[in-house]
Amino acid sequence: MSFETLGLSPETLKAIAERGYDAPTPIQAKAIPTILMARDVVGLAQTGTGKTAGFTLPMIEALSGGRAKARMPRSLVLEPTRELAAQVAENFEVYGKYHNLSKALLVGGEAMGEQMKALERGVDVLIATPGRLLDLFDRGAILLNDIKILVIDEADRMLDMGFIPDIEKIAKLIPPIRQTLLFSATMPPEIKKLSDKFLTNPKEISVAPPASPAKTVEQFFVKTDRRGKNKALLKILEKEDIKNAFIFLNRKRDINPLADMLNQKGFSAGPMHGDMVQARRNEVLQDFKDEKIKLLICSDVAARGLDVQGVSHVINYDVPMNADDYVHRIGRTGRAGRSGRAWMLVTDLDDKFLEAIQKLTGQEIAFTELGAEKKGASDSKRPSEKPPKKSKSKNYDNKKGGDEGPDTFGDDIPAFLR
Repeated sequence: MSFETLGLSPETLKAIAERGYDAPTPIQAKAIPTILMARDVVGLAQTGTGKTAGFTLPMIEALSGGRAKARMPRSLVLEPTRELAAQVAENFEVYGKYHNLSKALLVGGEAMGEQMKALERGVDVLIATPGRLLDLFDRGAILLNDIKILVIDEADRMLDMGFIPDIEKIAKLIPPIRQTLLFSATMPPEIKKLSDKFLTNPKEISVAPPASPAKTVEQFFVKTDRRGKNKALLKILEKEDIKNAFIFLNRKRDINPLADMLNQKGFSAGPMHGDMVQARRNEVLQDFKDEKIKLLICSDVAARGLDVQGVSHVINYDVPMNADDYVHRIGRTGRAGRSGRAWMLVTDLDDKFLEAIQKLTGQEIAFTELGAEKKGASDSKRPSEKPPKKSKSKNYDNKKGGDEGPDTFGDDIPAFLR
């Protein structure tokens, strides 16, 4: 199947082709024709399946024939986080470049003044987080009585973050005669209730989450202990031909200290976590996209929804405790047929998580000794997991962080990492 068969305009098809895509993902193939028919849709799909383009492409088509009025947006996309909202805004910019559509991004952490000016000019597409939207509505900066399309994205995450009451309030402020699209990775009872309340005879579209990484991604793990992680990471960075890389940690308080250490060691790294002001997060992400920094140090939450083309590596500094998160993390590389490499630092305490990952994916991740020739999964062998000998270690003192960071490397690392 090609995009030409989905009913999209030549202008939109041209923008898609310039982006380098020639075939829709399963969620796009199912959702786009249905949305173009103006039907309500419930889509079950995870981030990374192409669902954002699955609703932005038909929205561009539906909105291309009208004109926005001051303070009266014609469509509304609700996102749980600033990063996801920015990703949706980028989709409209990329795929709507040959349509005369305007948009506004309303998220916390940004000055209200510019957002209010954009609303005053009139926008076709309003992309917002619930809290900032309601704040500006209460100030009289937005009128919602001309909304013709409402998108509730990442609904289950909205539930986790406590946004469902806000979503219900917003939905009641919008005219009942509208098209409503709801996307969620899962369908807990609360989201089913939300769907039944605000959607009319929706078409249900389901796409199974990826249970295994792309075949273009080579996967490796090394064994270390907690204090040997930084030395193992540095060895990987020195030996691998890294164009750019996501480095994932489980705790946001560890991110700044690790980024500082890497910069002190001569690697260009930038942190990405929820405690940073939005302007700084935007700056770091843009520097990463522009290849001004090679390493993005982040957590799952901060990196969710980020789409960066041509990432060569993903490094799991911490083993994810949820096997699905592993698939999501390493899916940042090896995209669009390109090759990629994924590394993971595994301690004895992580063995149960490693086992769960291999069980979910049905793949054995290759154990590799740093310094040895890289092996494929078929000829790799798991090491004997003897606890490392204890000795005096040298702790890395991060003076900028102020928060407890990762213990840094000392002398007590396994022999194969020396």
